[in-house]
Amino acid sequence: MSGSSDFKQSADFDKAVKDSKALDQSKLSNDQKLAIYSHYKQTTVGDCNIDRPGMLDVKGKAKWDAWNGLKGTTRDDAQKKYIELVNA
Repeated sequence: MSGSSDFKQSADFDKAVKDSKALDQSKLSNDQKLAIYSHYKQTTVGDCNIDRPGMLDVKGKAKWDAWNGLKGTTRDDAQKKYIELVNA
């Protein structure tokens, strides 16, 4: 189950989170930003558990769509992909 409460974040994930704060946002495409965001949310929360934002919240909808697109992805798999994306 992707929202398993016995999931433990790795030290590599914690380091990637720290490293992500130093990424030059201006050099990342919107797709890259959404991938990093969605894999972070899938790792830390699990499957998307909030309602989709309204039609006027374009940015919020894009983030929600990216995260919801990972539904069913295990938190461990999302963690590995997040580390890969940040270190790319």
